[in-house]
Amino acid sequence: MKYFAVFLPMLDEQKSKDYREEHLKFLENLRNKDTIIMNGRFTDGAGGLVIYKGENQNEIKALVEQDPYIVNNARYYEIHEWEMVTNYNIKE
Repeated sequence: MKYFAVFLPMLDEQKSKDYREEHLKFLENLRNKDTIIMNGRFTDGAGGLVIYKGENQNEIKALVEQDPYIVNNARYYEIHEWEMVTNYNIKE
Protein backbone atom coordinates (compact mmCIF):
# COMPACT_ATOMS: atom_id res chain seq x y z
CA MET A 1 0.00 0.00 0.00
CA LYS A 2 1.21 3.51 -0.84
CA TYR A 3 0.44 6.86 0.75
CA PHE A 4 -0.42 10.07 -1.08
CA ALA A 5 -0.42 13.61 0.26
CA VAL A 6 -3.12 15.65 -1.43
CA PHE A 7 -2.93 19.40 -1.04
CA LEU A 8 -6.20 21.28 -1.54
CA PRO A 9 -5.25 24.94 -2.06
CA MET A 10 -8.03 27.53 -1.96
CA LEU A 11 -9.60 28.67 -5.22
CA ASP A 12 -12.84 30.22 -3.98
CA GLU A 13 -13.37 30.96 -0.30
CA GLN A 14 -17.14 31.32 -0.59
CA LYS A 15 -17.52 28.04 -2.48
CA SER A 16 -15.33 26.38 0.14
CA LYS A 17 -17.76 27.55 2.82
CA ASP A 18 -20.77 26.51 0.73
CA TYR A 19 -19.49 22.97 0.09
CA ARG A 20 -17.71 22.37 3.41
CA GLU A 21 -20.33 20.00 4.85
CA GLU A 22 -20.40 17.89 1.67
CA HIS A 23 -16.59 17.83 1.61
CA LEU A 24 -16.40 16.72 5.25
CA LYS A 25 -18.96 13.94 4.67
CA PHE A 26 -16.97 12.80 1.64
CA LEU A 27 -13.79 12.61 3.73
CA GLU A 28 -15.56 10.87 6.62
CA ASN A 29 -16.89 8.20 4.26
CA LEU A 30 -13.38 7.50 2.94
CA ARG A 31 -11.90 7.52 6.47
CA ASN A 32 -14.49 4.91 7.45
CA LYS A 33 -13.33 2.81 4.48
CA ASP A 34 -9.71 3.25 5.63
CA THR A 35 -8.81 5.05 2.38
CA ILE A 36 -8.04 8.34 4.13
CA ILE A 37 -5.85 8.09 7.19
CA MET A 38 -5.88 11.78 8.19
CA ASN A 39 -6.94 15.21 7.00
CA GLY A 40 -7.10 18.78 8.18
CA ARG A 41 -7.24 22.42 7.20
CA PHE A 42 -4.36 24.85 7.24
CA THR A 43 -4.96 27.38 9.99
CA ASP A 44 -3.82 30.25 7.78
CA GLY A 45 -6.80 29.66 5.45
CA ALA A 46 -4.67 28.51 2.51
CA GLY A 47 -6.54 25.21 2.10
CA GLY A 48 -6.02 21.73 3.50
CA LEU A 49 -4.18 18.43 3.36
CA VAL A 50 -5.54 14.90 3.03
CA ILE A 51 -3.46 11.73 3.35
CA TYR A 52 -4.86 8.94 1.20
CA LYS A 53 -3.89 5.27 1.12
CA GLY A 54 -4.07 3.36 -2.17
CA GLU A 55 -2.40 1.27 -4.84
CA ASN A 56 -1.37 4.04 -7.23
CA GLN A 57 -1.73 7.72 -8.06
CA ASN A 58 -4.43 7.11 -10.68
CA GLU A 59 -6.65 5.45 -8.06
CA ILE A 60 -6.21 8.41 -5.72
CA LYS A 61 -6.75 10.95 -8.51
CA ALA A 62 -10.08 9.30 -9.35
CA LEU A 63 -11.16 9.64 -5.71
CA VAL A 64 -9.95 13.22 -5.32
CA GLU A 65 -11.87 14.26 -8.41
CA GLN A 66 -15.09 13.16 -6.64
CA ASP A 67 -14.48 15.52 -3.70
CA PRO A 68 -17.22 18.20 -3.66
CA TYR A 69 -14.53 20.87 -3.32
CA ILE A 70 -12.98 19.75 -6.61
CA VAL A 71 -16.27 19.06 -8.42
CA ASN A 72 -17.50 22.57 -7.56
CA ASN A 73 -14.21 24.42 -8.21
CA ALA A 74 -13.80 25.53 -4.61
CA ARG A 75 -10.28 24.10 -4.49
CA TYR A 76 -7.70 22.65 -6.82
CA TYR A 77 -5.41 19.79 -5.90
CA GLU A 78 -1.85 18.52 -5.98
CA ILE A 79 -1.07 14.83 -5.41
CA HIS A 80 2.33 13.64 -4.22
CA GLU A 81 3.28 10.08 -3.37
CA TRP A 82 4.50 10.21 0.21
CA GLU A 83 6.90 7.94 2.10
CA MET A 84 5.37 8.15 5.54
CA VAL A 85 7.59 7.76 8.60
CA THR A 86 5.80 7.49 11.93
CA ASN A 87 5.86 5.89 15.36
CA TYR A 88 2.07 5.71 15.33
CA ASN A 89 0.37 2.39 14.61
CA ILE A 90 -1.38 2.91 11.25
CA LYS A 91 -3.72 0.15 10.04
CA GLU A 92 -2.54 -1.47 6.80
